[in-house]
Amino acid sequence: MSKLVARFVKDESGATAIEYGLIAALIALAILVGAGAVGNSLSTKFNKIATSLNEAN
Repeated sequence: MSKLVARFVKDESGATAIEYGLIAALIALAILVGAGAVGNSLSTKFNKIATSLNEAN
């Protein structure tokens, strides 16, 4: 029984999997925030272009 407990305490594979999961979640969050910012910027630019074209007519 003590060997089983000692092996469980030394096993770090679960902790590594959790760390990789957290890293993947942070990367996904950064991509979402970045894509949202780019989308808002593009929307503003296209709205300015549309306004300029409408005023030219």
